[in-house]
Amino acid sequence: MAIRPDLLLAHRFAGVSHKYAARDAILYALGVGLGRDPLDADDLGFLLEDRLEVLPTFAVTLSALGMWMRAPEFGVDFSKLVHFEQAASFHAPLPPAAEVVGKARIVSLADRGEGRGAVVVLEREIHDAKAGTLYCTLVQTVLLRGDGGFGGPPAPLAPSIIPEREPDARASFPVDLRAALIYRLSGDWNPLHCDPEAARRGGFDRPILHGLASYAIAGVVISRALGESPTRVSALRCRFSGVVFPGDAIDFKIWREGAGAAFQAFVGERKVMDQGFAALGAAR
Repeated sequence: MAIRPDLLLAHRFAGVSHKYAARDAILYALGVGLGRDPLDADDLGFLLEDRLEVLPTFAVTLSALGMWMRAPEFGVDFSKLVHFEQAASFHAPLPPAAEVVGKARIVSLADRGEGRGAVVVLEREIHDAKAGTLYCTLVQTVLLRGDGGFGGPPAPLAPSIIPEREPDARASFPVDLRAALIYRLSGDWNPLHCDPEAARRGGFDRPILHGLASYAIAGVVISRALGESPTRVSALRCRFSGVVFPGDAIDFKIWREGAGAAFQAFVGERKVMDQGFAALGAAR
Protein backbone atom coordinates (compact mmCIF):
# COMPACT_ATOMS: atom_id res chain seq x y z
CA MET A 1 0.00 0.00 0.00
CA ALA A 2 1.35 3.44 -0.96
CA ILE A 3 1.62 6.28 1.53
CA ARG A 4 -1.59 8.30 2.00
CA PRO A 5 -0.43 11.92 2.44
CA ASP A 6 -4.04 13.13 2.55
CA LEU A 7 -4.81 10.97 5.59
CA LEU A 8 -1.57 11.87 7.32
CA LEU A 9 -2.14 15.61 6.92
CA ALA A 10 -5.78 15.30 7.99
CA HIS A 11 -4.97 13.30 11.12
CA ARG A 12 -6.00 14.91 14.42
CA PHE A 13 -4.46 13.82 17.71
CA ALA A 14 -6.35 13.54 20.96
CA GLY A 15 -4.70 15.19 23.96
CA VAL A 16 -2.42 12.79 25.85
CA SER A 17 -2.42 13.08 29.64
CA HIS A 18 0.70 12.06 31.53
CA LYS A 19 1.35 12.07 35.27
CA TYR A 20 4.94 11.79 36.48
CA ALA A 21 6.67 11.80 39.87
CA ALA A 22 10.14 12.63 41.16
CA ARG A 23 11.14 9.00 40.67
CA ASP A 24 10.52 9.29 36.91
CA ALA A 25 12.66 12.43 36.57
CA ILE A 26 15.47 10.76 38.56
CA LEU A 27 15.29 7.58 36.48
CA TYR A 28 15.51 9.71 33.33
CA ALA A 29 18.64 11.47 34.61
CA LEU A 30 20.23 8.10 35.40
CA GLY A 31 19.40 6.91 31.87
CA VAL A 32 21.10 9.98 30.42
CA GLY A 33 24.24 9.05 32.37
CA LEU A 34 24.25 11.36 35.37
CA GLY A 35 25.49 9.88 38.63
CA ARG A 36 28.49 8.10 37.17
CA ASP A 37 30.40 9.71 40.04
CA PRO A 38 28.06 9.44 43.05
CA LEU A 39 29.99 12.24 44.80
CA ASP A 40 29.49 14.76 41.98
CA ALA A 41 27.34 17.48 43.58
CA ASP A 42 26.35 18.88 40.17
CA ASP A 43 24.83 15.53 39.17
CA LEU A 44 23.20 14.88 42.54
CA GLY A 45 20.91 17.87 42.07
CA PHE A 46 19.14 15.81 39.36
CA LEU A 47 19.16 12.57 41.36
CA LEU A 48 18.07 13.35 44.93
CA GLU A 49 14.46 14.11 45.69
CA ASP A 50 15.20 16.53 48.55
CA ARG A 51 16.83 19.03 46.14
CA LEU A 52 15.55 17.82 42.79
CA GLU A 53 15.88 19.81 39.60
CA VAL A 54 14.55 18.32 36.38
CA LEU A 55 16.54 18.12 33.15
CA PRO A 56 14.65 20.20 30.56
CA THR A 57 14.96 17.39 28.01
CA PHE A 58 12.87 15.13 30.26
CA ALA A 59 9.99 16.79 28.41
CA VAL A 60 10.62 14.61 25.32
CA THR A 61 9.35 11.59 27.27
CA LEU A 62 6.05 13.20 28.27
CA SER A 63 2.71 12.61 26.55
CA ALA A 64 4.39 10.52 23.84
CA LEU A 65 2.32 9.64 20.77
CA GLY A 66 3.39 6.00 20.57
CA MET A 67 3.32 4.00 17.32
CA TRP A 68 0.39 5.89 15.74
CA MET A 69 2.06 6.07 12.30
CA ARG A 70 2.11 2.28 12.17
CA ALA A 71 -1.66 2.21 11.51
CA PRO A 72 -2.16 0.51 8.10
CA GLU A 73 -4.45 3.21 6.71
CA PHE A 74 -1.51 5.65 6.45
CA GLY A 75 0.42 3.33 4.14
CA VAL A 76 3.76 4.17 5.79
CA ASP A 77 6.61 1.67 5.48
CA PHE A 78 7.17 1.72 9.24
CA SER A 79 10.22 -0.57 9.07
CA LYS A 80 12.12 2.23 7.29
CA LEU A 81 11.08 5.07 9.61
CA VAL A 82 14.00 7.00 11.13
CA HIS A 83 13.96 9.73 13.79
CA PHE A 84 15.86 12.34 11.78
CA GLU A 85 15.88 15.54 13.85
CA GLN A 86 14.72 16.73 17.25
CA ALA A 87 14.17 20.28 18.45
CA ALA A 88 12.61 21.78 21.56
CA SER A 89 11.98 25.13 23.20
CA PHE A 90 11.73 24.97 26.99
CA HIS A 91 9.44 27.76 28.14
CA ALA A 92 9.26 27.04 31.87
CA PRO A 93 11.06 24.64 34.23
CA LEU A 94 9.41 21.29 34.74
CA PRO A 95 8.49 20.69 38.39
CA PRO A 96 9.70 17.49 40.13
CA ALA A 97 6.18 16.05 39.83
CA ALA A 98 3.19 17.10 37.74
CA GLU A 99 0.29 16.05 35.58
CA VAL A 100 0.67 17.32 32.03
CA VAL A 101 -1.21 17.08 28.76
CA GLY A 102 0.36 16.90 25.32
CA LYS A 103 -1.25 18.55 22.29
CA ALA A 104 0.18 17.39 18.98
CA ARG A 105 -0.23 18.27 15.32
CA ILE A 106 1.42 17.48 11.99
CA VAL A 107 3.22 20.56 10.74
CA SER A 108 4.26 19.38 7.27
CA LEU A 109 4.84 16.44 4.94
CA ALA A 110 7.49 16.83 2.26
CA ASP A 111 8.66 14.60 -0.59
CA ARG A 112 12.39 14.04 -1.14
CA GLY A 113 11.73 11.96 -4.28
CA GLU A 114 11.60 8.32 -5.29
CA GLY A 115 14.11 6.29 -3.30
CA ARG A 116 14.96 9.23 -1.03
CA GLY A 117 11.98 9.21 1.29
CA ALA A 118 9.44 11.58 2.77
CA VAL A 119 9.83 13.98 5.70
CA VAL A 120 7.17 14.43 8.38
CA VAL A 121 7.42 17.25 10.94
CA LEU A 122 5.36 16.93 14.13
CA GLU A 123 4.88 19.48 16.88
CA ARG A 124 3.88 18.64 20.46
CA GLU A 125 3.16 21.15 23.21
CA ILE A 126 3.36 20.05 26.84
CA HIS A 127 1.07 21.99 29.21
CA ASP A 128 0.40 21.66 32.91
CA ALA A 129 -2.95 19.87 33.17
CA LYS A 130 -4.21 22.09 35.98
CA ALA A 131 -2.54 25.52 35.64
CA GLY A 132 -2.24 25.43 31.84
CA THR A 133 1.43 26.49 31.96
CA LEU A 134 3.21 25.78 28.67
CA TYR A 135 6.35 23.92 29.67
CA CYS A 136 7.80 23.18 26.24
CA THR A 137 7.26 22.91 22.51
CA LEU A 138 8.76 19.81 20.90
CA VAL A 139 9.36 19.47 17.16
CA GLN A 140 10.20 16.01 15.84
CA THR A 141 11.29 15.37 12.26
CA VAL A 142 10.82 11.83 10.96
CA LEU A 143 12.31 10.46 7.74
CA LEU A 144 10.14 7.86 6.00
CA ARG A 145 12.86 6.27 3.90
CA GLY A 146 10.51 4.00 1.94
CA ASP A 147 7.81 6.53 1.09
CA GLY A 148 9.26 9.13 -1.26
CA GLY A 149 8.03 9.93 -4.75
CA PHE A 150 4.35 10.54 -3.97
CA GLY A 151 4.31 13.92 -5.70
CA GLY A 152 4.27 16.16 -2.64
CA PRO A 153 6.11 19.45 -2.08
CA PRO A 154 9.89 19.14 -1.84
CA ALA A 155 11.67 19.29 1.49
CA PRO A 156 13.20 22.74 2.07
CA LEU A 157 16.97 23.02 2.02
CA ALA A 158 18.38 24.68 5.12
CA PRO A 159 21.93 26.12 5.18
CA SER A 160 24.41 24.64 7.63
CA ILE A 161 24.64 26.39 10.99
CA ILE A 162 28.08 24.92 11.76
CA PRO A 163 30.76 27.68 11.60
CA GLU A 164 33.71 27.25 9.25
CA ARG A 165 36.32 27.75 11.96
CA GLU A 166 38.00 25.67 14.62
CA PRO A 167 35.73 24.79 17.56
CA ASP A 168 35.85 27.06 20.59
CA ALA A 169 35.61 24.08 22.93
CA ARG A 170 35.65 20.31 22.93
CA ALA A 171 34.15 17.87 25.42
CA SER A 172 33.70 14.12 25.72
CA PHE A 173 31.03 12.01 27.38
CA PRO A 174 31.50 8.26 28.05
CA VAL A 175 28.26 6.34 27.55
CA ASP A 176 27.66 3.69 30.19
CA LEU A 177 27.34 0.13 28.90
CA ARG A 178 23.94 -0.09 30.66
CA ALA A 179 22.69 3.26 29.33
CA ALA A 180 20.09 1.94 26.87
CA LEU A 181 18.75 -0.56 29.42
CA ILE A 182 18.15 2.30 31.86
CA TYR A 183 16.95 4.93 29.38
CA ARG A 184 14.26 2.59 27.98
CA LEU A 185 12.53 2.71 31.38
CA SER A 186 11.55 6.30 30.56
CA GLY A 187 9.10 4.96 27.98
CA ASP A 188 10.87 3.87 24.78
CA TRP A 189 10.41 0.09 24.73
CA ASN A 190 11.78 -0.53 21.22
CA PRO A 191 13.68 -3.87 21.48
CA LEU A 192 16.32 -2.45 19.13
CA HIS A 193 17.80 -0.83 22.25
CA CYS A 194 17.89 -3.86 24.54
CA ASP A 195 17.52 -7.18 22.71
CA PRO A 196 20.66 -8.34 20.82
CA GLU A 197 18.59 -10.47 18.43
CA ALA A 198 16.27 -7.56 17.60
CA ALA A 199 19.32 -5.38 17.02
CA ARG A 200 20.76 -7.95 14.61
CA ARG A 201 17.48 -8.05 12.69
CA GLY A 202 17.76 -4.27 12.43
CA GLY A 203 21.25 -4.52 10.93
CA PHE A 204 23.33 -3.86 14.06
CA ASP A 205 25.68 -6.23 15.83
CA ARG A 206 24.38 -5.15 19.24
CA PRO A 207 21.68 -2.87 20.75
CA ILE A 208 22.02 0.84 20.01
CA LEU A 209 21.48 3.85 22.24
CA HIS A 210 18.24 5.82 21.86
CA GLY A 211 18.67 8.94 19.75
CA LEU A 212 16.84 10.95 22.41
CA ALA A 213 19.36 9.77 25.01
CA SER A 214 22.15 11.23 22.83
CA TYR A 215 20.04 14.38 22.51
CA ALA A 216 19.80 14.71 26.29
CA ILE A 217 23.53 14.07 26.68
CA ALA A 218 24.17 16.94 24.27
CA GLY A 219 22.14 19.31 26.45
CA VAL A 220 24.18 18.36 29.52
CA VAL A 221 27.56 18.48 27.79
CA ILE A 222 27.08 21.75 25.89
CA SER A 223 25.69 23.67 28.88
CA ARG A 224 28.48 22.52 31.17
CA ALA A 225 31.14 23.23 28.56
CA LEU A 226 29.87 26.83 28.56
CA GLY A 227 29.97 27.01 32.36
CA GLU A 228 26.21 26.72 32.86
CA SER A 229 23.87 24.25 34.55
CA PRO A 230 21.84 21.97 32.24
CA THR A 231 18.72 23.60 33.74
CA ARG A 232 19.70 26.73 31.79
CA VAL A 233 19.11 25.08 28.41
CA SER A 234 16.17 26.98 26.92
CA ALA A 235 16.25 25.41 23.44
CA LEU A 236 18.01 22.42 21.91
CA ARG A 237 18.02 20.95 18.45
CA CYS A 238 20.12 18.51 16.43
CA ARG A 239 20.09 16.11 13.52
CA PHE A 240 20.81 12.44 14.15
CA SER A 241 23.46 11.51 11.61
CA GLY A 242 24.81 8.27 13.03
CA VAL A 243 24.33 5.53 15.61
CA VAL A 244 25.70 5.59 19.17
CA PHE A 245 26.29 2.32 21.05
CA PRO A 246 26.38 1.89 24.82
CA GLY A 247 30.04 2.01 25.81
CA ASP A 248 30.96 4.60 23.16
CA ALA A 249 32.61 7.90 24.00
CA ILE A 250 30.80 10.82 22.35
CA ASP A 251 33.15 13.66 21.42
CA PHE A 252 31.63 17.12 20.96
CA LYS A 253 32.91 20.06 18.92
CA ILE A 254 31.40 23.29 20.24
CA TRP A 255 31.21 26.76 18.69
CA ARG A 256 30.05 29.68 20.83
CA GLU A 257 27.26 31.57 19.09
CA GLY A 258 25.58 34.40 20.99
CA ALA A 259 23.71 33.11 24.05
CA GLY A 260 24.42 29.50 23.17
CA ALA A 261 26.48 27.23 20.97
CA ALA A 262 26.42 25.25 17.76
CA PHE A 263 27.74 21.70 17.99
CA GLN A 264 28.55 18.45 16.27
CA ALA A 265 29.22 15.08 17.91
CA PHE A 266 31.41 12.16 16.87
CA VAL A 267 32.25 8.64 17.92
CA GLY A 268 35.80 8.29 16.66
CA GLU A 269 35.68 9.60 13.09
CA ARG A 270 31.98 8.84 12.73
CA LYS A 271 29.61 11.81 12.96
CA VAL A 272 26.57 10.98 15.10
CA MET A 273 24.97 14.43 15.62
CA ASP A 274 25.01 17.40 13.28
CA GLN A 275 23.43 20.87 12.91
CA GLY A 276 23.15 21.08 16.67
CA PHE A 277 22.36 24.23 18.60
CA ALA A 278 21.77 24.81 22.31
CA ALA A 279 20.42 28.14 23.58
CA LEU A 280 21.02 29.01 27.20
CA GLY A 281 18.93 31.05 29.56
CA ALA A 282 16.73 32.99 27.15
CA ALA A 283 13.46 31.38 28.20
CA ARG A 284 14.06 31.24 31.95
